[in-house]
Amino acid sequence: MATKKVTVTIPEDLLDEIRADAAERGLSAYVAEALRFKRDRDRLRELVDWLQEEHGPVTEDEHAEALDELDELDAEHQRRRTAGKPDAGEAA
Repeated sequence: MATKKVTVTIPEDLLDEIRADAAERGLSAYVAEALRFKRDRDRLRELVDWLQEEHGPVTEDEHAEALDELDELDAEHQRRRTAGKPDAGEAA
Protein backbone atom coordinates (compact mmCIF):
# COMPACT_ATOMS: atom_id res chain seq x y z
CA MET A 1 0.00 0.00 0.00
CA ALA A 2 1.32 3.41 -0.91
CA THR A 3 1.96 5.83 1.92
CA LYS A 4 2.62 9.53 2.14
CA LYS A 5 4.42 11.41 4.89
CA VAL A 6 2.47 14.30 6.42
CA THR A 7 3.01 16.71 9.29
CA VAL A 8 0.40 17.06 12.02
CA THR A 9 0.33 18.93 15.30
CA ILE A 10 -0.68 16.92 18.38
CA PRO A 11 -0.75 18.06 22.00
CA GLU A 12 2.46 16.86 23.68
CA ASP A 13 0.72 15.00 26.51
CA LEU A 14 -1.47 13.10 24.03
CA LEU A 15 1.54 12.26 21.88
CA ASP A 16 3.37 10.83 24.90
CA GLU A 17 0.39 8.61 25.72
CA ILE A 18 0.02 7.48 22.10
CA ARG A 19 3.71 6.63 21.79
CA ALA A 20 3.48 4.51 24.94
CA ASP A 21 0.36 2.72 23.66
CA ALA A 22 1.70 2.31 20.12
CA ALA A 23 5.06 0.85 21.19
CA GLU A 24 5.40 -2.28 19.02
CA ARG A 25 3.07 -1.20 16.20
CA GLY A 26 4.72 2.15 15.79
CA LEU A 27 3.24 5.62 15.82
CA SER A 28 2.34 5.70 12.13
CA ALA A 29 0.38 2.45 12.28
CA TYR A 30 -1.41 3.60 15.43
CA VAL A 31 -2.40 6.94 13.90
CA ALA A 32 -3.50 5.32 10.62
CA GLU A 33 -5.71 2.87 12.54
CA ALA A 34 -7.21 5.70 14.59
CA LEU A 35 -7.94 7.73 11.46
CA ARG A 36 -9.62 4.75 9.77
CA PHE A 37 -11.74 4.22 12.88
CA LYS A 38 -12.76 7.89 12.94
CA ARG A 39 -13.57 7.86 9.22
CA ASP A 40 -15.72 4.75 9.65
CA ARG A 41 -17.59 6.30 12.60
CA ASP A 42 -18.21 9.47 10.58
CA ARG A 43 -19.65 7.37 7.75
CA LEU A 44 -21.80 5.45 10.19
CA ARG A 45 -23.09 8.73 11.66
CA GLU A 46 -24.01 9.85 8.11
CA LEU A 47 -25.91 6.60 7.60
CA VAL A 48 -27.77 6.99 10.90
CA ASP A 49 -28.71 10.57 10.00
CA TRP A 50 -29.96 9.45 6.59
CA LEU A 51 -31.98 6.57 8.08
CA GLN A 52 -33.55 8.86 10.64
CA GLU A 53 -34.50 11.33 7.91
CA GLU A 54 -36.10 8.50 5.94
CA HIS A 55 -37.74 6.56 8.79
CA GLY A 56 -37.87 8.89 11.78
CA PRO A 57 -35.90 8.75 15.01
CA VAL A 58 -35.34 5.55 16.95
CA THR A 59 -37.91 5.10 19.72
CA GLU A 60 -36.95 4.35 23.33
CA ASP A 61 -38.36 0.83 22.93
CA GLU A 62 -36.33 0.20 19.78
CA HIS A 63 -33.21 1.52 21.49
CA ALA A 64 -33.76 -0.72 24.53
CA GLU A 65 -34.37 -3.73 22.29
CA ALA A 66 -31.17 -3.05 20.35
CA LEU A 67 -29.17 -2.79 23.58
CA ASP A 68 -30.64 -6.10 24.77
CA GLU A 69 -29.61 -7.74 21.50
CA LEU A 70 -26.10 -6.33 21.83
CA ASP A 71 -25.87 -7.70 25.38
CA GLU A 72 -26.88 -11.13 24.08
CA LEU A 73 -24.30 -10.94 21.29
CA ASP A 74 -21.60 -9.87 23.74
CA ALA A 75 -22.44 -12.78 26.03
CA GLU A 76 -22.33 -15.24 23.13
CA HIS A 77 -19.03 -13.80 21.93
CA GLN A 78 -17.53 -14.12 25.40
CA ARG A 79 -18.83 -17.69 25.70
CA ARG A 80 -17.21 -18.66 22.39
CA ARG A 81 -13.92 -16.97 23.28
CA THR A 82 -13.64 -18.80 26.58
CA ALA A 83 -15.03 -22.17 25.39
CA GLY A 84 -11.74 -23.25 23.80
CA LYS A 85 -9.43 -22.01 26.56
CA PRO A 86 -7.95 -24.51 29.02
CA ASP A 87 -8.94 -24.24 32.69
CA ALA A 88 -6.64 -22.18 34.89
CA GLY A 89 -5.24 -25.38 36.48
CA GLU A 90 -4.48 -27.07 33.13
CA ALA A 91 -1.21 -26.81 31.23
CA ALA A 92 -1.57 -24.74 28.08
